[in-house]
Amino acid sequence: MFEKSYDVAVCGGGIAGAAAAIASARQGKKTVFIEKTVMSGGLATTGLIYIYLPLCDGYGTQVLFGIAEELLLASLKYGPGNIPNWRIGKNAEEAKRYRIIFSPASFTLAIDELLVNAGVDIWYDTLICGAQVENGRLTAVEVENKSGRGRINAKCFVDATGDADVAHFAGLDCPTAQNALAFWVLEHAKGAKWRLEGSIESVSMHADGGSIDKKRGMSGIDGAEVTKFILDGRAKYLARLKKEYASGNQSRTTLFPLTLPSMAQFRTTRHIPALYKLRDGEDWKHFDDSIGMTADWRKSGFVWEIPYRSMVPVGLKNLVAAGRCTAAEEDAWEVTRVIPTAALTGEAAGTAAALCADKGISPDELPVTVLQDALRKAGNKIHLEDVGLAPKK
Repeated sequence: MFEKSYDVAVCGGGIAGAAAAIASARQGKKTVFIEKTVMSGGLATTGLIYIYLPLCDGYGTQVLFGIAEELLLASLKYGPGNIPNWRIGKNAEEAKRYRIIFSPASFTLAIDELLVNAGVDIWYDTLICGAQVENGRLTAVEVENKSGRGRINAKCFVDATGDADVAHFAGLDCPTAQNALAFWVLEHAKGAKWRLEGSIESVSMHADGGSIDKKRGMSGIDGAEVTKFILDGRAKYLARLKKEYASGNQSRTTLFPLTLPSMAQFRTTRHIPALYKLRDGEDWKHFDDSIGMTADWRKSGFVWEIPYRSMVPVGLKNLVAAGRCTAAEEDAWEVTRVIPTAALTGEAAGTAAALCADKGISPDELPVTVLQDALRKAGNKIHLEDVGLAPKK
């Protein structure tokens, strides 16, 4: 059994994990980035959910900055895509806001480059399979890869697994939610109406939802459910292909998949039991411990501050969460689970973990003003007032 030690261990290689690892390493901390696949980016890349949702409020005001904006720009570095003139929007639809469609493969290359340039130690093809806790403090995660089973020690950990796997393995009782069937595919389609902006005309994205009611859907934390979710999505897409072929509208040479998602496209599985859970109706609310803001991607004019307390678990020291396993429920979870918010909470989590590793404290002991100062120094805006918006009383 091998053993390695770091200042900060980032568990999960999606957008939240990438942002956390970059932020931690830029703070000068020895950082490891652990990902079970061989791709960075998670649902954005491996999962083919390749729309970087808005960084603005739909009325011309930018609300996300820092690594969230840096990653959006990086997603265009080695592939097509264009940023619309979002500053003139008035109650603008999503496609006309500060957002883009990107090539998943191009984005992966750009994320890898950012991680390497930051000095992050990248561990691909490495599965987190356990956690070690001593006196209520997370001390290590257990992993498996081609070298066998190993132990990763760290001064502080970031759970960016998307499913709160680290918190779960550490023994926390994590709240869950249900998922409707979803299946996004990158395909060749003759005459495609929706395609990668600026790319060849025949490459499109097919997004298909299922008939499963989300409230009666799948949790995504059961092995058999995961397989069923994947096979049901593929069957639904295959049925569409057969229907198109039978109708004569398309043939196997004019419509076919280029690549299928390499991970289950669950959106809300587990989240940490946190000091605070973000709830419906808390848009425009001021939080003294805010680490930044995010926009509602579905509609203009709704902005949320994200409290640091929603990232800090109850009952376990030495861990901070990022991405879609931060504490939120119902509509608030829909807002916090997406790419821009994952990048925001990832940067905050990585920065917090680095500060904790430096000070020898746990994330629940970190003065939020110290974290806010570090995030501002990195170019982030913290409160609604910082961008000229007023919170609701």
